[in-house]
Formats: sequence, C-alpha cells, structure tokens
Amino acid sequence: MAFDDYKVVLYRNQPDGWVAEIPAIPGCHALMPTREEALRELEGVFAMIAEEYAERAEPLPVDTTDIVHA
Repeated sequence: MAFDDYKVVLYRNQPDGWVAEIPAIPGCHALMPTREEALRELEGVFAMIAEEYAERAEPLPVDTTDIVHA
C-alpha cells in the first residue's frame, strides 16, 4: 500500500498550526504551521512507518476510514 491509498484527515490545530493524519495507521500524523508543510511531513512519517512495517515483514493496515460528514 502506498501513501495515496489512504485517506488523509487535515484539520486546524488552534491557535497556530495544522494536523495531518492517516487515521488507519496508528501514530501516522504530523503537526506543522501550514497545511502544505503538514501534508509534506505526513508523507515522510508515512514512509518511516511503512519502512518499519516492511522490516517486520508485516503489511500496512488496510484503510477502512469512512468519511461521514465533511
């Protein structure tokens, strides 16, 4: 599974900053000053987590996230 296979949740963290996360993967989140930086950082976090899963020969979790109200 690749980064683009997952739903990303992006929300404002008051008073200053943005959180980007992949709810399907525990610990896969980033907090940065701008939306763009948060998304870029999240891609890096995802890559590190994917590498850890690969080293353990485990598949990444399947994304079962449902968007109910956006």
